[in-house]
Amino acid sequence: MATTSAFKWPWQYDFPPFFTIQKSLSTKDKQLEAWARLVIDYAQHNKIYSLDIAEATTSELFNNQKLNRRLSTDGVNTVLQYLEQKKLIEFTDNGRTRFHIFWRRPDVWANMIYQWAVENAFLNTPLTLYEITHGDDTTNESFHNLEREILMKALACLEEQRRAQLMNIGGDNEGVKFL
Repeated sequence: MATTSAFKWPWQYDFPPFFTIQKSLSTKDKQLEAWARLVIDYAQHNKIYSLDIAEATTSELFNNQKLNRRLSTDGVNTVLQYLEQKKLIEFTDNGRTRFHIFWRRPDVWANMIYQWAVENAFLNTPLTLYEITHGDDTTNESFHNLEREILMKALACLEEQRRAQLMNIGGDNEGVKFL
């Protein structure tokens, strides 16, 4: 999770009560919105596309060592339920132990990828999934190194819109042709 610049924590992160889910509904709603913004901003800054709950619970995201405060497991679950209701995360397993974080929704990734394909004259040209997320042509794109599962969700959006066709290029090489 190394980045080139330090993450700027919101003021709430240095406020001890932030690490205890509040009982008052209006306060709790504001608190959960602040946690949601923090989780999304942190994930975007660090280019995190998915997390394991156990990993998240012990990470700096939910633990402020300077204050010696951490959000409880129940608190983390409350935040994750809120994020799921807002469609900002999606659990990837039946045990609900791992989840995707949508700091950009799949349809937004889809539009960005399609725009890149149009601008680079890749319409009707088969491309491997590797070329899209790890190729030299995408090193300066925000979807470079995008996790495969999120890429597939984005490409499924394009396929539904009839702007892309998923294909098997041969062997393990999956690809796409933008239309």
